[in-house]
Amino acid sequence: MSKKEYLWKLSDLKNIQKNNYRVFSCFACGGGSSMGYKLAGYDVIGDCEIDPKINKMYLANFSPKYNFSMSIQEMVKKDKLPEELYHLDVLDGSPPCSTFSMNGERSKNWGKLKKFREGQADQILDDLFFYFIQLAKRLQPKVVVAENVEGLLRGNAKGYVNLIIKKFHDAGYKVQLFLLNAATMGVPQRRKRSFFICTRKDLDLPNIKLNFHEKPITYGEFKDNHYKPMNKNTLFYKRWLKRIPKDRNIGDTAKRTENGKISMFSFTFCKDNEVPNTLTASNNPVRFDVPGFISDKDMITIQTFPQDYDFNDMSANYVCGMSVPPVMMKKIAIEIKKQLLDKVSAR
Repeated sequence: MSKKEYLWKLSDLKNIQKNNYRVFSCFACGGGSSMGYKLAGYDVIGDCEIDPKINKMYLANFSPKYNFSMSIQEMVKKDKLPEELYHLDVLDGSPPCSTFSMNGERSKNWGKLKKFREGQADQILDDLFFYFIQLAKRLQPKVVVAENVEGLLRGNAKGYVNLIIKKFHDAGYKVQLFLLNAATMGVPQRRKRSFFICTRKDLDLPNIKLNFHEKPITYGEFKDNHYKPMNKNTLFYKRWLKRIPKDRNIGDTAKRTENGKISMFSFTFCKDNEVPNTLTASNNPVRFDVPGFISDKDMITIQTFPQDYDFNDMSANYVCGMSVPPVMMKKIAIEIKKQLLDKVSAR
């Protein structure tokens, strides 16, 4: 593999030493979590993904033994599941919770049906976490890992978190909750995410410690020579021209120079001497040094996706923004192996 951990290829996985621990991934999306476990030596034996286009992309990059192209609700309700799924070491999932995003009003969509993306079925997104817990209760893996947005730990969402913890306890799990920043974990991105690390009570495992202090990686260390030029006839370009070093995004220039709505112009800047901000599915970062958006190559690197990933005609911006950075998940998976699973195996 490359000396730079965030620059890697899917073909590198064949050289990873396997540890024989089995993982099943729910809400698999582009496989960010799956790749993290693979990088840590785990065997990702299957996945569940509701979006048929994204599932097709997942299968273009991986060959899971069990692929469930359906909603988590449908999987939970199936009468029969493969016997191997009842012997998992880790059940992993990132239940969509946009109602708790740090963007906008976090609670206004609680309990409402919505599509996460065109082509998907309507779902009550804040219910999905509880279906995930139902699956954990049924399969009883040794460890359950649930990744979610930072906003889950803010404001009114705290009541929702307490309910999640109670449901996990009722399912037979001890719960630890962490707020981690990918920038301290070898990922060139300031991306804070909440992680529930749950262990089966009957295993009587110690608390896991997750402390990461890796040196931040700035945009200038890896930026691509190519970029996507702006249209010079747009207000967007004019606002880019008015940028100053302290600006964090295009919206800052509007606040300084104009009155009126600016929300559609709040695209973040990528500066050579700073760690890139959080990638989202709908926000393509802007280069500070040249009038253009960052390239797909930069997008892939910032998210620590493999350089040879097949996006299968899907938007790299969307897929990366929706996924867990593989290197971030790798670091967590390594600690789960060392601090939890190896202790069970040694008994």
